[in-house]
Formats: sequence, structure tokens, C-alpha cells
Amino acid sequence: MDRLRLRVGVDGRAFTSPAGGVRRYVSELYRTMLLVDPSIEIVAIGAPSTAVVPRGVARHAAIPFPTNLGWMAASIPLAARSARLDVYHAPAYTAPLWGVHPQLLTIHDVSYERRPEWNAHNNDPLRRLFYRRSAHAADRIITDSAFSRDEIVAAYGIPLDRIDVVPLAASGTFTPGAFDPAAAPLGVQQPYALHVGDLHLRRNLSTALAAVIAVRGRLAAADPPSLRLPAFVCAGIDRGTGEALRAQAAEARDPAALVLSGPVSEAALLNLYRGASMLLYPSRYEGFGLPILESMQCGVPVVCANAAAIPELAGDAGILLDPLDVAAWIGAIESLVTDSARHAQLAAAGLRRAAMFSWTRTATATLEVLRCCARLPKQ
Repeated sequence: MDRLRLRVGVDGRAFTSPAGGVRRYVSELYRTMLLVDPSIEIVAIGAPSTAVVPRGVARHAAIPFPTNLGWMAASIPLAARSARLDVYHAPAYTAPLWGVHPQLLTIHDVSYERRPEWNAHNNDPLRRLFYRRSAHAADRIITDSAFSRDEIVAAYGIPLDRIDVVPLAASGTFTPGAFDPAAAPLGVQQPYALHVGDLHLRRNLSTALAAVIAVRGRLAAADPPSLRLPAFVCAGIDRGTGEALRAQAAEARDPAALVLSGPVSEAALLNLYRGASMLLYPSRYEGFGLPILESMQCGVPVVCANAAAIPELAGDAGILLDPLDVAAWIGAIESLVTDSARHAQLAAAGLRRAAMFSWTRTATATLEVLRCCARLPKQ
């Protein structure tokens, strides 16, 4: 393998993954990697014809064996042989079961292993076994945070020296700008607090909703009421908690406090960020938490849980709270609604914090790990 002619294979299905975070990861990573070093060759193995791959990324066909297991047991191993790769990158949890080395695996978090009770969606024992097998088969592992690195060690017993921490970044498209009410999802109107991400139990959205409802009650009881009442808008796929959240709002006799927009396009997401008064991120387990950086990069203040990897991202630019302390969340939300100076201060701090993360840094560090893998002997 010549340093100037590194040939990297990547699972092409990731470019059409149903998980928006995975799509953004591979698209931003490989688009930027080719800018960092135009001499490398990137091959998207088995990318569907509908996949939008970054300019400069080649495609290599793969026999589409059914199921993810069939893909990893046959499709990728067979295609990788003919693709003449120096190194293969599995960008999201699962990796080929045989014959593909050297191999780099990205594991974004291991919540499904460490806290399975918070991850009922697609968290069957066979899937978890597959993830474990992939982790042990990889020559090296990349993860998004020091927290996730330590969790991978605890979950799988992987040696620390096989794991590299490479933080992610927000896309450059996320910038401050004007909110377009006409382009907002049905039911969304300012002011609102925003949450971005699938509605999982571990996201702990009931805490944020309880705090929003309480703040709305306080503002409505003011004499005279001088502020419009903020709603709580949740943008993401409902993974089983939506009905409970609706029931919570109904029980509080304030159904208008909650808007579940469902999944949104990238353009609609940017518009939602730009119109939000704040981001509420009360999650009890995150391997990274990209919406925090996306919000900050849009100039939106962030109130988030002091848990898992979240403090690594937010630093001192977000309001970090006990994820279950509803009174603290009420106080933080009310302060941002009523104190314009505090709101502006936190927005400015977020912009500075987000600037510390970039896809150039992420791509450069990932490329170095890929080169390290490529120097390993083929098995």
C-alpha cells in the first residue's frame, strides 16, 4: 500500500441509512476527507442507485443478499475481494463477518448493551450479538467521545489501545438565519423550545415536557401576562414514547404544549433550529449528541443533561442539569424566556463552542486511523 494511493472501502448502504445521523456521518466524513487528501480513493461498496454519494466517491457493485446478516456474511466480503482495498470502513456498528481485513469499525454508542431497558426499539438479543461480534472482529474501532470509548471497554472488553476517539461536528449548512413560518411543520409556531432526535425512552423527554408545561402555567398566571407561551416541539421518529408524551400534556390540560412533528427534511430541520428559542436535550444516555452542536452553530441556546457524553460537547456553553430534576429545568427554561441578556450570552457562547469542532478535524483524524489500519497485515 502506497501512502499516496490509499484505497478505502465503505459500506455504501450507509449513504441511504434510515438513521439520519449515519447518513450525515458518512456524507460529511468522506466529502471532507477527499478535500483533506484528494489522492485517496474512496469506494462505496453496494451503494444503491438512489444513494447520493460525495463527488469523487466511486461505486462498486455488491450482490444484494437479503437481510443485514446476509449483507455482512456474503455481500460485503465478496465485493471487497474484487474491490482491491487497502482498508475497509464499517461506519455504523456492524461489520463483515469474515475475510475483510484490515477493518475499521465506527461504534457511535453502546446504549443498547449498557442500558437495554432504554432501547426497546430493534434491541433483540441477536442484534446485540451481531454488534458484539463486529466489535471483536474489527482491527480498530473509532468512537465519538471519551465516554463512549469507556463504555465500549466496559461492554465488550475491547483493549483501550484499539479504540480511537474522533469527535463529530455539525454540518456547515447549520448557520444562524431567519425563520420561515410558512416552511415549518404543521402546528409549529414561535415561540418554541426544540428537541431533535428520535423519541426513545432514554431521551427522557417527559422531564423537558413537564418543565415546559410548568413554565407555560407560570407565564399564563402572570399579572398581566406579557409573554407568549413556549411550546415543546419534538422533531424525530417516534420510537414508542409519543403517546405517553401526548397523554402527559393532556393530563396537564395543556395539549398545545406539545408538537410532535415526526421526521423532517434537512432543510426543514435547519428552519426549525433557526426559529427555536432554545434546544432542550434531557437525554440520559448519548454517545455524542450532534443536535447540541447543530443548535449552537445556529446560535440557539442549549439546555441539556449533565450525563453521558453530553458535557464533552457542551462544555461551559450550555446549561447542564440533572436530567431528572424538573425544578432545575423549569428554572433554566424560564430564565431563557424572560432574560434576553442571558439568552444572548448563551447563544454567543454556543457559537464559540461549536467552532471548536469541525469536519476537517474529524476527517483528518479518521484518515490517520485508516492509514494506521492499512499498515496492518492482511489476515
